Amino acid sequence: MLQFFARYKYLAIVLLVLSAIIVSLIYQQLKPAPSLPIYQPSMVNAELVDSTMQYVRKYHKIADFKLVNQNGDTITQEDYANKIYIADFFFTTCQTICPIMTDHMKKIQDEFKDDDEVLLLSHTVTPEIDSVPQLKKYALKKGVIDEKWNLVTGDKKQIYELARKSYFVVKTQGSGGAYDMIHTENFALIDNQRRIRKFYDGTSPDAIDELIEDIATLKKIQSGQD
Repeated sequence: MLQFFARYKYLAIVLLVLSAIIVSLIYQQLKPAPSLPIYQPSMVNAELVDSTMQYVRKYHKIADFKLVNQNGDTITQEDYANKIYIADFFFTTCQTICPIMTDHMKKIQDEFKDDDEVLLLSHTVTPEIDSVPQLKKYALKKGVIDEKWNLVTGDKKQIYELARKSYFVVKTQGSGGAYDMIHTENFALIDNQRRIRKFYDGTSPDAIDELIEDIATLKKIQSGQD
């Protein structure tokens, strides 16, 4: 018996190596491809979606926009063309959830500060208060990298329509006062075709870790251009 194994030990080693390779290849074929949903208005809580959009089931994309950032520069959808980006809505004088959200956006910024494919976009919901100088002061305080993260202000109606008809992260408009846009804590992950891929609780550290992982997944998906 020992002579038999001695005679064929090299063949056995080769067969074991080949078996391991074959098993690995089969596993790679069977392993599910990375995936993220493509959100449509009909998939989102109706409270966050404009009534004109609630039954849209396909082809939704973020609308064109023209706003002004913390440096007084005009920012449009072209500044985010072919990029992955994370969008949220906030205001600089908020003392509740906004500071936490901003700190988490900062964490994402720092995670991808050397990655040109990933950007951030924060919209103020109080543009009458958040002027360019106010946004700049806030950006400096929070450590915003201008090339990576735009804090934008502009026409309130446009910001409201973006929130309700594009990103779906703001509740119904109120009485018309300074704080009538009731924003949520949601971050929206947008792909390089201006589609919503997922929402995250911007106040939750675990959700932010998930978002960072999902950006890596989205990059893999986009390399195959779904």
